[in-house]
Amino acid sequence: MSYESTHRELVEACKRNDRQAQFRLYELYSQAMYNICLRMLNDVEEAQDVLQNSFVDVFTKLNYFKYKSSIGAWIRRVVVNNCINHLKKRRLELVPLETYHQPEIEEETNATYSDLNVEKVKQAVQKLSDGYRAVLTLYLFEGYDHTEIAEIMSISVSTSKSQYNRAKKRLREIINE
Repeated sequence: MSYESTHRELVEACKRNDRQAQFRLYELYSQAMYNICLRMLNDVEEAQDVLQNSFVDVFTKLNYFKYKSSIGAWIRRVVVNNCINHLKKRRLELVPLETYHQPEIEEETNATYSDLNVEKVKQAVQKLSDGYRAVLTLYLFEGYDHTEIAEIMSISVSTSKSQYNRAKKRLREIINE
């Protein structure tokens, strides 16, 4: 039995409100989805709340899943959308590109980051503003392109790009502090 057919059977069982199947689907994806929530929201309690709400949405909207992507990708999209909506409720402020004259993107510095480690980067990402962290997370960690980020966050593509570049610059500053 293949991975795809196993997941199809699991999804179909979930659609029939099979509680064991729903629990299995939750077990398979909850940790990865929690990590997304935590990276985007930077708050343990909020991440847990959004995760739980996301799985409620997953199970109530599962009939809309049409197998055009993997179930994991579909769940991820629900989670990311819920994180974005949560950030918007926190009055996520993104500065449109048109507000400032953005100088040419700086070339990468030649500084060495030999003392850089994963924990230091994670801490620096947590210090970013909500807007910077959201765009950086979606682009770098979740693999969305700027067009997709713009659509998800209801911003322009240029705003997504500028937020990403500003986030990278600010991240470098935090790491160098």
